[in-house]
Amino acid sequence: MTETSALSYTEEHEWLNIDGSSVTVGITDYAAEKLGDVVFVELPDVGDEVEAGTVVGEIESTKSVGELFAPVTGTITAINDAVVDDPSLVNSSPYGDGWMLTIEVPELPAGLLDADAYAKLVSE
Repeated sequence: MTETSALSYTEEHEWLNIDGSSVTVGITDYAAEKLGDVVFVELPDVGDEVEAGTVVGEIESTKSVGELFAPVTGTITAINDAVVDDPSLVNSSPYGDGWMLTIEVPELPAGLLDADAYAKLVSE
């Protein structure tokens, strides 16, 4: 499991693990809990160019369908096939085995939240 205090977050309830120009993305436990039991995950293809703020995937649960947004602009370098094969990983391990994709970015966006700011957002 990733140390959640070291991650960056978006207001769309995604977490980002930033390692140089490589950004791994998943949804937060708050988002996973709100969705309920995840039964289907659709992700983009490796090599796809994505733009921050655009829809790049879909997460379906027993009670709703959620969209996965690209939190950064760049190129998809990896997707988590395990979460496509076993969508329940989104619920059981949102910060670990339930990661979604990795994006190579030319630069990081402004406006990301730290753990404290995200905790405040979800408590409001």
